[in-house]
Amino acid sequence: MVGLTAVVVCLTMGACSEEVDMSNRYTFTEYTVLSYLEEHEQYSEYVNLIKTVPISTQSESSVAQLLSARGNFTCFAPNNDAIQLYLDSLYRKGIIDDASWSGFRNEQDLDSIRKVIVYNSIIDGGNVMYYETATFPEHDNDEFQFANMNDRKLSVVRPDKNNTDIILINGTDSISLRNRDIEAINGRIHEMLSVIAPSNDTMTDFFRKWVEDGGSDYVVTARLIMACGLADTLSKYRDEVWEEKYITGQIEDIGDFKGDALSGLAPEHRKYGFTIFAESDGVWEATLNKTVDEITVEDIRNYLVENGIYSTAVNDDNYKSTDNIINQFVTYHILPMRISADKLVIHWNELGYNHAVATASPTVPIAEYYTTMGKPRLLKVYESAESNGIYLNRFPVLRNGRGIYSVENLNINDYHESGDFQAISGTALAADENEGVRVETSSSNETSATTTTALNGIIYPIGKILVYSDNVQNQLQRQRIRFDLASQLPEMMSNDVRRPFVAYPTLHASYRGFPTTDNYQYFDNIDIKKGTRFYYLSGYGYSWLNWQGDEFNIKGKYEFTIKLPPVPKAGHYELRLAVQSNSNVRGMCQVYWGPDKNNLPAVGIPLDMRMGGTQRHLYSSNQTSIVGWEEDTGDPAYDDEVDKRMRNNGFMKGPNLYCGTAGSSRTIRQEPDAIRRIMVSTDMSPDQTYYIKFKSVLDDTEKEFYIDYIEYCAKEVYDNPVESEDIW
Repeated sequence: MVGLTAVVVCLTMGACSEEVDMSNRYTFTEYTVLSYLEEHEQYSEYVNLIKTVPISTQSESSVAQLLSARGNFTCFAPNNDAIQLYLDSLYRKGIIDDASWSGFRNEQDLDSIRKVIVYNSIIDGGNVMYYETATFPEHDNDEFQFANMNDRKLSVVRPDKNNTDIILINGTDSISLRNRDIEAINGRIHEMLSVIAPSNDTMTDFFRKWVEDGGSDYVVTARLIMACGLADTLSKYRDEVWEEKYITGQIEDIGDFKGDALSGLAPEHRKYGFTIFAESDGVWEATLNKTVDEITVEDIRNYLVENGIYSTAVNDDNYKSTDNIINQFVTYHILPMRISADKLVIHWNELGYNHAVATASPTVPIAEYYTTMGKPRLLKVYESAESNGIYLNRFPVLRNGRGIYSVENLNINDYHESGDFQAISGTALAADENEGVRVETSSSNETSATTTTALNGIIYPIGKILVYSDNVQNQLQRQRIRFDLASQLPEMMSNDVRRPFVAYPTLHASYRGFPTTDNYQYFDNIDIKKGTRFYYLSGYGYSWLNWQGDEFNIKGKYEFTIKLPPVPKAGHYELRLAVQSNSNVRGMCQVYWGPDKNNLPAVGIPLDMRMGGTQRHLYSSNQTSIVGWEEDTGDPAYDDEVDKRMRNNGFMKGPNLYCGTAGSSRTIRQEPDAIRRIMVSTDMSPDQTYYIKFKSVLDDTEKEFYIDYIEYCAKEVYDNPVESEDIW
C-alpha cells in the first residue's frame, strides 16, 4: 500500500514488516533530525527512547532510524525536564512506584509509556511537508492536517493574544520560545517543555467522570447525556471488524481510476466520532438561577416545557426514547462525526475567497447542514464575513437581489449579511434566536469554557441554549438547503477523508475508493452494490467546477442507494442534483426515489450526465442549447425569464455562490457544464426517511456518474410570488 509512508501504516495498523531503507540516509554534513537530537544533551532522555521504541510491532527498525532517513518529519521533542515532569505526574497518579524509569511495575507498562512519549511527538509528512511555526494551523483548536505516529491529530492554541509566539499543543503542552523551528535536512524540530500525551478517554469516560466528580465546564451536559443512555454510543471509537478485514487484505483498494492502479485507495480505518455543542455550566446557572450542584435533569425538562420547546415530544421520564423531550433536546446537540474546528464550516472556492491565501477570511455566507443524532433533524452551521465566527442556526437577511434588495428597491445583490435578521416565525426560545448560537472555538471566549478533545470526539462550548424550535424549523424551510454529499457521511469526517486542505502524502491517494456493501459496508448511509467502483476525489490542487472542490465519481455497472437527510418541515419540496456534464466521460443512469429503500420507484426518464446547459464537448467554444441555457445578460428581468425557461425543462443554472477557480470572479452560474437537475418534486415529511438510488443504464463500465451536492428547496422558496428564489 502507498500511504503516509509504509512505516506509519505499520505503526497504526500493526500489519507490515518493512524496515527503514538505510540506503536513503543522508550523507551530507547537515543535521538530520536524529543527529541534531544526539548532539544536544537536553534531549538525551528522548534520544534513548527513540532508539528503543520500534516503528511498529512488526518492524525491527527503531524510530531513531526513521528520523535519520529521508522524509519530512516534524518532531516535538520533549527535553529531559519535560520527561521528568511526565514521570512525576505518573507517580502522583499512582501509575508507577517511583518517578523514574525503574518505577514501572512491569515491562508492558514501561513499553506503553515509552511509545506514548515517542509516537505522539512525531508527525510524518510523507513526501509533502513538515511543519514550522509559520505553517502551524492559524486558529485556536485547528488541527495539523497530518496525524502523528500514534494516529492522533494534534491541535494548536495561542492562549495570549498579545503574544502569539506562545504556542500550546493540544491546549496544554508548551513549545519552547527559544528552541523551535530548528532546521534539519529531513524536517523541523521543536523543543517541548512538556510531553505530548493526548488522553485516551472517550466521550463517555469524560461524561461519567464529570457526573461523579465534577471538575469541568460541562457537568450539566454530562448529566443529561448519561440520563439519555448514550454511554454505549459515545464510547465507540473504531470498527474492529474493518480493522481485521483491512489488515488481512479482505478490504482491497479499488484502483484503476483513469487507468491509474495507485488510485482508489481504501481508508485504513473506520473510526467513529462525535461532535457535541454544549452549553457551559455557567449558561445553565444564569438561565435557571441555580448552582451546578442544584441543577437536575428535571429542571431542564421543566424549562423546555415552560418555554413551549419540543411541544410534540413526550414529557415523561423515559429519557432513552427518541420521542422524549429531554432526549430530543440532548441529541440535537450531537453530530455523529468528529469535526475539527477548521472543518465545521469549509471555506474553499466561494466567491471572493481564495484558499491559496494563508490569511484568507470568510466572504459570502457558507452553511453546512448536518444531520443530528437521535431523531434526525437538520443543524445549520454557518460563517460569513459579517458573523465574525461560527454560528448554529443563524438566519440573517441577505442582500440577495430579492425582496427589499430587488431591482425595484435597493438593487443590491452581493449576498452579504444586511445587518438585519429574519422575523421570528413560531415558538422561539428568545427574541434574538435568529442571530444564532455562537460556537466558541477560541481559547478566549465569552463562556470561559474550553474546547475539550476526547479520543473519539470534540466538545465545543456554546454561550446560548440550542433548541430545534418551531421558529428554527420554519426558517430552515424558507431557505434553499444545499448540502455536500460528504457532509451526510460521518465516516468521511471521522476518518479525515473529506476535503483535505493539503495534498495527501502520496501523489494519487487523493482518489479514495470504497468497497461494495457485500464485501463490507464502509458508509452507514450508502449501500453500494457489487460491480460499482465508488471513488472520492478530493480535488486538491485542481480547479474543478465543484462545490468545495471535491466530488464523488462512480464507475462500473453501478448501483448505489443514498439515505437522504431529513427535511425541516412537512411540505412540498424539490430535490435537485448538481451535475457537471461532460459528453466524453459521463454516462446515463436511472434514478429511483422514495421511503422504502428496498422498493424504490423510478422517477422520470434516465438521467443523461453528458447533457449540460449546452451541448458541446467540455471547454469547446461551439455551444447550442435545447434546454434554454443562456449566459446572464445583466438584465435581471431577462435573466429571470431564462431561468424560468430552463426550469420548465427540469434544468437550473449552477449557483452564483462559488467559482471553479478559487479567487476567480467567474462563478459557476456562468458555466454551462455545471448545472442543477430537478430530480423530484413532491410532498415530504420530516418524520419520514427518504432514499435515492442511481443505477447505470449503459454497458460501458468506464462511463462516470458524478455527484457533488444535493439541494432541498421548498415550494415556499422556488414558487414564492413575493420574493422569488435568488441566483445564489
